[in-house]
Amino acid sequence: MARVPYVDESALPAEHQDLLVSALQGKPLNIYRAIGNNPAALYGLRTFLGALWRDSGLAPEQRELVILAVTAEIESAYEFHQHVAIARDVGIADSDILAIADGDLDGFDRRDRTLIRYAQAVVRETVDDDCHDALAASHDPETVVGVAALAGGYLLVGRLLAALAVETETPFVGWRLEHDA
Repeated sequence: MARVPYVDESALPAEHQDLLVSALQGKPLNIYRAIGNNPAALYGLRTFLGALWRDSGLAPEQRELVILAVTAEIESAYEFHQHVAIARDVGIADSDILAIADGDLDGFDRRDRTLIRYAQAVVRETVDDDCHDALAASHDPETVVGVAALAGGYLLVGRLLAALAVETETPFVGWRLEHDA
């Protein structure tokens, strides 16, 4: 059970009511309903994550690889669950999703493997010159910053969700994709 109540639209100021609804799913999500207990924080988080989502400099497939890597690394069931469906929608195969969950990156091409390893290093606080240089060899500085920000942003979200004990709206897809997302 979540540690804070899930708010509905009527609990929010009119200018924030639309923030409870996922642009992708068209319905309120528990993440937003929990954070909605502080409408200003909800607005700030949605604005921040929206910018990272749109402006990281990554193609949608790469963006989802980064997010899945972060959520698997920190075992954020909620965000992993949400992004399995999004990853599938942008063409990422279940075998690749499982490989990220298992930490087995051998099947990825060098560029994607470097991207995933960089995201994991952000979480582990182990980005060193070699890790940075590997990513910078295939991405411009704007994108390197975008990747670091995206990984850091989803690390923040995962920690927030854990602190508030936010539950998935449907049964957790599972780290082995046992259920539908």
